[in-house]
Amino acid sequence: AVKVRNILSGEEVIFANPENESKITVGNLGVDLSLFESVAIDAIKNACETCDLIIIDEVGKVEVESQAFVDVVKEALEFDKPMIITLHKKSRNPLLQDIRRRDDVRILEVTPTNRNILPYKIVKLMNGESI
Repeated sequence: AVKVRNILSGEEVIFANPENESKITVGNLGVDLSLFESVAIDAIKNACETCDLIIIDEVGKVEVESQAFVDVVKEALEFDKPMIITLHKKSRNPLLQDIRRRDDVRILEVTPTNRNILPYKIVKLMNGESI
């Protein structure tokens, strides 16, 4: 199963599981976009309005199936706030390509080797230090 969680409110919902019948699937999991949107959209809007840092984990193949999600991520990118977004590496979705092309973006690849030290590197970047 796959879930979405609002880390501010703690609200979470499973939006992809084998029991869902859907045209959108992840492996054998059917995706319910309305359940995903019921948490994700408000979480991002709220973060834009009230938080000093916006975190979106992740913008991937399933998430970009939701036009409402794509729109709210585009809106979030226009806020003058630091963001941490995980992107699907190989996706050629226009939203992901637009994010990768931005001048104000630093892309770090997550690998099994660096995944444990990456949070420290991100903190350094957020503090204006070089890595």
